[in-house]
Amino acid sequence: MADPHTIDATDKLSSAEADEAFDELYGLTDEVSDAIDDAIEAGDQVQIRELLEPLHAADIADLMERLTSGDRETVVDALGHEMDPEILSYMDYSVREDIVDYLDTEQLVNLVNDLETDDAVDLIEDLDEEEQQELLEALPADDRLIYRQSLSYPEDSAGRLMRHEVVTVPEIWTVGETIDYMRSDDSELPDDFYNVTVIDPSRKPVGSLPLSKLLSTRRPVSVGEVMEPEPKQIPVAMDQEDVAFFFRQYGLVEAPVVDDAGRLVGVITVDDIVEVLDEEHEEDILKLGGVREDDFYSDFVETTRLRFSWLFVNLMTAILASLVIALFEATIEKVVALAVLMPIVASMGGNAGTQTLTVAVRALAVNELTPANAMRIVLKEVLVGSANGVVFAIIMGALAWLWFSDPSIGGVIAAAMVINLLIAGFAGTMIPLVLDRLDIDPAIGSTVVLTTVTDVVGFFAFLGLAALVLL
Repeated sequence: MADPHTIDATDKLSSAEADEAFDELYGLTDEVSDAIDDAIEAGDQVQIRELLEPLHAADIADLMERLTSGDRETVVDALGHEMDPEILSYMDYSVREDIVDYLDTEQLVNLVNDLETDDAVDLIEDLDEEEQQELLEALPADDRLIYRQSLSYPEDSAGRLMRHEVVTVPEIWTVGETIDYMRSDDSELPDDFYNVTVIDPSRKPVGSLPLSKLLSTRRPVSVGEVMEPEPKQIPVAMDQEDVAFFFRQYGLVEAPVVDDAGRLVGVITVDDIVEVLDEEHEEDILKLGGVREDDFYSDFVETTRLRFSWLFVNLMTAILASLVIALFEATIEKVVALAVLMPIVASMGGNAGTQTLTVAVRALAVNELTPANAMRIVLKEVLVGSANGVVFAIIMGALAWLWFSDPSIGGVIAAAMVINLLIAGFAGTMIPLVLDRLDIDPAIGSTVVLTTVTDVVGFFAFLGLAALVLL
């Protein structure tokens, strides 16, 4: 009998078959996209609507992101009042700002009314203050109160992330009563939910009842008997990164959000957390690259402005490294080989430090690197840097010896490489730790500080040793 865990080669999809399977799942194929482009160019609004109708809201959002500003307006006009509000929730915020500019207040009100509160808040908070006030005043009084309350919470907090629509029942109800309530016209259930939140008379969460357990339990059984007691409760002011940590740590799909008094005010679901994780990872990557925010969809002027300040900081640190080189100008003039070899020392130190830095920033983000294990991790990275330094010192020392027929030059670059890679391992861990202790996001300044350290140490060690040994 064949091992069920063994996959025969004939069972594997070919690359072409895999691409075809992907196209079947992803509605916005190249053919569909080209057909929509042709319809836009022809100004055929009927054809545009017919082509967009079978597409998921996320696919239409992808399409909008690919189009020029003028073509987006054509699509918005073609969709008119039939535009699915979910399209806006899947869209990059900078493109969404562009789309909102094409909509009047009445259209925005209709879209917001059809969205769940978490998605609506996400849309409203990106509007200018004047647009926000105009939209809020046009909404029904009850909805306006909810959105004003959500906007009063700190940015990137659980209060901004949560959905106000929550399915709640008292602990004394039976499973049958709960099911009947959910089927009644009075329940006003959210579009998607996974748990029923069990509350006490003061509206404090006392338990959570997954739908799977609810539907598999007999009707006469009380909710209190089958609920999961003491659910993880998210404080309304908790930062969304910490919320994501709790979801990942405990495998949550839904969690109640409570105010300072412990009363239920909303709920966060796993789809919101997936978006948070994506945003936070994207933000960290951008910051490590010296980009403050995603400027992919920004225009030329805005993109230039966003990148200028960080490039200016890099220029200052590069000048600092150059000043170190200038200290050994006479040494370089006498031994020209040093000018050829010194970029290698700095480059190896920078790359080794970046490896350590990337791991450290990621570990801090997921609470794996803490004060309790910091020194152990620092020591490990120093040992790793030293070990790699010795290996590459032997390789580069031998190459430099053969290259310039001078064992002294080989010895100098070998010693400098060991020193720089050791420092790179130490700095790559300590820099994000120190920045984190100072309440500075480690992803923001770590890269430029690390590059400065490895360049300065690398040049100083290499040129300093050369001055002592070769002259």
